[in-house]
Parts: sequence; C-alpha cells; structure tokens
Amino acid sequence: MEEQGKKSLAMVVMSGDMDKLFGAFIIANGAAAMGMEVTMFFTFWGLRAIKKNVATGKTLFGRMLGAMYGGDITKANPSKFSFGGMGRWMFGKMMGAHNVAKLVELRDLAVQLGVNMYGCQMSMDVMEIPQETFIHGVKEPVGVGFFLLKAQDADIQLFI
Repeated sequence: MEEQGKKSLAMVVMSGDMDKLFGAFIIANGAAAMGMEVTMFFTFWGLRAIKKNVATGKTLFGRMLGAMYGGDITKANPSKFSFGGMGRWMFGKMMGAHNVAKLVELRDLAVQLGVNMYGCQMSMDVMEIPQETFIHGVKEPVGVGFFLLKAQDADIQLFI
C-alpha cells in the first residue's frame, strides 16, 4: 500500500514498440524521481521490455511466437518507420547524437529508482514466457485484479 500522502502512478505497458517504451520509462522514471510510487504492469507485447534476450516457449506455438517476436528490449522497433529493422538503428543513431539514454539504460534506471515492475500472469502463460526469463528487479507476476487495485488508488493512470 502506498504511504500516506505519497502520490502514485499506475501504468499498463501493452506495447513493445520502441517509441512507446521510451515514453513509458521516461514517465515512470520522472514520477519515481519526484518521489511517486510507480507501478508498471507489462502485458502481451510489453513483456519484451522486462525480458532477457533468451528463447521462450515450450509448445510448438510458444516456440514459434518466441522466435518470431523473440529478443529483449534491444529488439524493439519504432511503431512507425521500422524499415525492416533499419528504423531501430536509425533512431538509435539519432538519439545517440542528442545524448538520449538507450532503452536499456532507462529500464535499468527504473529498477534503481524502485519502480515496481510486474508481468501479467495471464499474458505470460499464453505467450509461454516464464518469470525466470525476466531481468533482475521485476516483481512476481500478478493478475489484472492486482493492477486494478493499484490503478484505483493511483493519482495518475496511463495505458501505453
């Protein structure tokens, strides 16, 4: 439960797109740096943001999904202008030229700032992504009910 008087942010991260993940982590880090309690609930494609670069899936479909969408946060493409992976490289160069932190750095900062990151248990089950494939700092998986309780009491709710 949040501290008395402490502001809070609850965010669903459903997208695994590079630009949307940038927005999610920048907002989460800004809120955490301001002293807010931050809860990020990663579901479906958003799970990529908290996943290590390891293969997942036990069944044929699970392994196929893991291979097609596999990878970690470094494999996130922009939602527009992907150019078959060239967009990720191009945006990386442009951001580097302007000293913008990489996604991995923003995610690591979120862990350091104490952002509460949770995987959606149902999405993990469907996509065959086990908890042990997540980075250090991700909390035990939760269901939507847990997130809704956080969102219900949060000062700010976002869906990215």
